[in-house]
Amino acid sequence: MTALRLADAGEAADLAAFLARLIHYDRAAAVRLQTGGGVLAVFGRPAPFEVLAIRTARLADGPGGPAGEGAPAPAGPAGLDLTVSAGQLADALDAAAPAGAASGDAAGGAHVRVPGSVTGPPWAGVLPPRGGWRHLPGLPGPEEIHAALAAAVAEFRSRDAALPEARRTRAERDRIGREIWSRTLDGTGLPLRAAHAAQSLGFLRPAPSRAGAPVAPAGGGAAVTVSAAGTATAVAPRTTPEQPLALLAAGNWLRLRTPYGSIAVRGSTLPGLPLTPV
Repeated sequence: MTALRLADAGEAADLAAFLARLIHYDRAAAVRLQTGGGVLAVFGRPAPFEVLAIRTARLADGPGGPAGEGAPAPAGPAGLDLTVSAGQLADALDAAAPAGAASGDAAGGAHVRVPGSVTGPPWAGVLPPRGGWRHLPGLPGPEEIHAALAAAVAEFRSRDAALPEARRTRAERDRIGREIWSRTLDGTGLPLRAAHAAQSLGFLRPAPSRAGAPVAPAGGGAAVTVSAAGTATAVAPRTTPEQPLALLAAGNWLRLRTPYGSIAVRGSTLPGLPLTPV
């Protein structure tokens, strides 16, 4: 069985938290794994949002440079690329043995046994590009994004409450939701659905300002340059990247990068959010 050695046991916990959130939305969730540039990239699709969510973790002894930008080969299995059960991977992370257990070195990271591959869902075959990302201007700050999301939720609730009882059906509520979440964020081209997903996954929470903390690869991941963490448990400061919120583009993909994770959407091909705001 393939095994990976993560550079920090705290990152194993963060990955498990990220997977727990995906499983919350879909108990049969699958994730695609790729290694490159000294990092493991984990791609998931939180079912209600129809976006890709990405989180990375450093591999032990890896170069730590961004993938897709001429970085050397990663630590761990070269070119690992497979789709696995999110639940099985979460179990493997929970059972991960500290990498320094045999020598008494508790800071040596964690050995994770990668579960066997599964038949991937259609989305797993279409990932964002490895490189070529460029910054787009005009992304509002976190406070403005939170305000836009709160306004969208309030609008949905108001319109839902105004529906006659005979029209308060799932189809009608989904229609309203699609209309609201397909709007873009202040003319950036980023659907509100993507920001909603980032908020729901905990990617939009404030990053702790702690100088000198080790930083996960700023470009992180074999398929896209990302950095992220899970949401079910608090992120240890030592594993939290300190990079700004940014909107990036490559081809017809848009990516909302946050200090804790990335949300990627294909610019003009995804339909609106099919579920109502929560």
